[in-house]
Amino acid sequence: MNNKYTIIKQESIEELNGTGYILKHDKTGARVVVISNEDDNKVFQIGFRTPPKDDTGVPHILEHSVLCGSREFPMKDPFVELVKGSLNTFLNAMTYPDKTVYPVASQNDKDFFNLVHVYLDAVFYPNIYKKPEILKQEGWHYDLLSEDAPLTYNGVVFNEMKGVFSSPDQQLARIIQKSLLEDTPYGFESGGDPKAIPDLTYEMFLDFHKTYYHPSNSYIYLYGDMDVDEYLTFIDEHYLKDFDKKQIDSSWEKQEPFTEVKRVEEYYPVGENDSEEEKTYLSYNAVIGDSLDAKLYLGFEILNRVLFDAPGAPVKKALMDAQIGKDIQSSYDNGIMQPVFSVIAQEARDDQEDEFVKILEKNLAKIAKEGIPRRNLLAAFNYYEFKYREANFGRFPKGLMYGLQMYDSWLYDDEKPFIHIKTNEIFKQLREEIENGYFENLIKEYLIDNNHKTIVVMKPKKGLQKIKDQEEADKLKAYKDSLSEEEVKKLVEETKQLKASQEEASTKEELEKIPVIDIEDIRKDVKPLSNVESELGGVKVLWHQYFTNKIAYVKLAFDMSHVPMDLVPYASFLAEILTIVDTTHYSYQELGNEISIETGGISATMDVMPTDVHEFLPMFILKTKCFYSNIEKAFDLLKEVAFESKLDNKKRLKEIIGQIYTNLKITLTETGHKSAANRAMSYFSEYAAYREAIQGITMYETVKKWYEDFDEEYDNIVNGLKEAAKMIFEKQNMTISYTGKEEAPEFMKAEVESFIEGLYEDQKQGEKVKVTCTKSNEGFATAGGVQYVACAGNFKDAGLEYTGALKVLQMIFAYEYLWIQIRVKGGAYGCMCSFSDQGDSMFVTYRDPNLSESYKVYDEAADYVADFDADDRDMKKYIIGTIGSMDMPMEAVDMGARSFHAYFLGKTEADLQKVRDQVLSCTQEDIRALAPIVKAVVEAGNRCCIGNEEKIDQNKEYFDEVKHVL
Repeated sequence: MNNKYTIIKQESIEELNGTGYILKHDKTGARVVVISNEDDNKVFQIGFRTPPKDDTGVPHILEHSVLCGSREFPMKDPFVELVKGSLNTFLNAMTYPDKTVYPVASQNDKDFFNLVHVYLDAVFYPNIYKKPEILKQEGWHYDLLSEDAPLTYNGVVFNEMKGVFSSPDQQLARIIQKSLLEDTPYGFESGGDPKAIPDLTYEMFLDFHKTYYHPSNSYIYLYGDMDVDEYLTFIDEHYLKDFDKKQIDSSWEKQEPFTEVKRVEEYYPVGENDSEEEKTYLSYNAVIGDSLDAKLYLGFEILNRVLFDAPGAPVKKALMDAQIGKDIQSSYDNGIMQPVFSVIAQEARDDQEDEFVKILEKNLAKIAKEGIPRRNLLAAFNYYEFKYREANFGRFPKGLMYGLQMYDSWLYDDEKPFIHIKTNEIFKQLREEIENGYFENLIKEYLIDNNHKTIVVMKPKKGLQKIKDQEEADKLKAYKDSLSEEEVKKLVEETKQLKASQEEASTKEELEKIPVIDIEDIRKDVKPLSNVESELGGVKVLWHQYFTNKIAYVKLAFDMSHVPMDLVPYASFLAEILTIVDTTHYSYQELGNEISIETGGISATMDVMPTDVHEFLPMFILKTKCFYSNIEKAFDLLKEVAFESKLDNKKRLKEIIGQIYTNLKITLTETGHKSAANRAMSYFSEYAAYREAIQGITMYETVKKWYEDFDEEYDNIVNGLKEAAKMIFEKQNMTISYTGKEEAPEFMKAEVESFIEGLYEDQKQGEKVKVTCTKSNEGFATAGGVQYVACAGNFKDAGLEYTGALKVLQMIFAYEYLWIQIRVKGGAYGCMCSFSDQGDSMFVTYRDPNLSESYKVYDEAADYVADFDADDRDMKKYIIGTIGSMDMPMEAVDMGARSFHAYFLGKTEADLQKVRDQVLSCTQEDIRALAPIVKAVVEAGNRCCIGNEEKIDQNKEYFDEVKHVL
């Protein structure tokens, strides 16, 4: 290792198949951890301990701002330039309650070095000292377009946090943390409270950076297959050596334990047309020890699953049986110094508080006294052990997730970064504790005898958002009225100057300082598909041959093309309830235990794939994953789930419907961009309309009716479930997808044949399902403080064809035109677009303070494309960035899913290669030629917006109908 660092500790880490090193930079005291292994998806991150001292959100605003140009990379937005021209597998920054982290990842050596260089320069030498407008753009500023216009606030983080504070769940989480840890930094909102963000001054902003963004307060992490000495040398010679060691007070004392349980009551906004009945959130919250206790850290995760998260978990079941709220959720945040555990009753009656606490405590005491059934504990152990060993984090690099988890201990003890990563020994210790009453003692110590608890009650209040908006408007009006005529003129001029600054492009010289890899560094060929066709029991099998470390990933896919639309919502509901209702041989709790003990999970889902213009393929999928040795038991459980589930338990069905109702409502408010975009596409796209029926606003409205009129709907629901199951589970509808390499599909021949025997007899297939699309152009008014603004259309309806250049255009829109117009100038947190090869296309914003202004940006998008101008270097960046987004690393199961979808979409490697070639060869002329496609999408005139009821009312001319859906 480099001699500018001292190795504090070196140890083998079996779980990561590598060696871990703890180092200290001699000159500055910077903390460094290296994980050296053979993973080519390399990760770097630098983090700082950043405890907030108020609610202004300075850690969050600084996280955004340091990525807006630096000493060596002075362009306005190096982050965007990197995204446009990098093969990164991860590139972002995150603010947590006590730390701010800047991670990057890439499989390309040259690209990875470039990312490390830019990020280190950003955090140590940002442009914030030279350009006060960065704080105005990313944080907040007064916005005054003319002397007689109303004064408003704007800023990316300001609007982002308005969206966060519009979510009851996120608002509750903040209140809970503050209620338990009010005397620590956790008592403040690190992301920023919109009411307090405008209190942040430029001097406070700079002082926070000077104080905390110093090597002596840094945590540097390198992971993967790389020349570690090369990177350590670069980090020292280019950055750390220029600093001296500094005493930085970034630590804090723990919250003193409470002597008695505290109660907190708060309110959240609901719409003027919404009911306040059964909308109260009840929560029971406790501090759980110390995050440096590795056994407790993992042990409480297991206990949480046993008591609350597993199907039929006893304490959750007791609360559900008493009909406390529509759903019971639990959360365990062990990513802070003093972990917080919560039990939450969503949408309860406000008179149920005492009953909620009484039932909860009574059942916890009973379990602590009588003991936890060992099979329940074994199921929870296996669930987590399989999860930890599989280590599939989806699109997130493993090294990233391990690095973030290290902060859960490293931030509080320099010599303990690995304690939550080395889980093999912890699992062994915990298994030995099963018979010693360890888990029962956890209940007693932390949930019964512990007084460091709060009861937080959050009640709905009609018109609260309007009150907040009016208070903000009154405050701004009073401030404006207090200004002299010259001061008002100055604000108008500052607004114009900021907008001019946002319009001003970085110079060519500045942009060229960002290093860019060469096109030659990019793999030219697509990743191969693997669809080896065979047959078991007369059913087609698609074998996806990828190494899975002896885990079999099996999907039983059933074509639903013949299931009529009136049964589709019931089919979607069937997918939700399988595995969480009783069966012939098991209660649903016993079934959950068997699934966790014998497999890595069993689930049912509905999938719908667009196959051509106005054509789609709906599928019902049962899937499981297990070790090869457990395949017989896995199929026994699949049979139990598919053929023996009891679909007529009235009480259980209502419970599940209530949970789905609540979760869909959360989805509509927290990911409103997805809901608005799909709804806009459903006006013309049969594929999107079908998705609406199973997961969108249409499904929400269906579930809402089921819940509110349950007694009247019950018979229809049961009959619908049974009829849907009969039409789905037929042999003629079935295809098997199997991902694995060590064993050929024949190893499960007997199990497949046994499953097929349970299928319903093939019936005469009806006509292919028809979906009727109706252009509605709706505005959905909510109590939220921001908008999700969508428009959509199908360019193939205008006679235009798909080309891979559209993928490049998506990159250009996302990080050039839409980024500048919607995010930088408009202040929205996000903006996105998509163009599918079936023609369905959309534009949408995320946490957007605007509405009409965003539609105007869409209207002018085609002109931007028609006049598009970029030099060869810029085009190269757009191409590289596009390929980077196409080439994200995938685990074996994801490669199998990719091959499976390609098969049913009729896509060959040649088809995929054609698109890739079109991306790699894309030119300015190719982009300009796409203007008619963009014009066709926008001029189709399909619009949908989910957002603030007052803002939608002010812009109702955009919509045929305004609804209050939530």
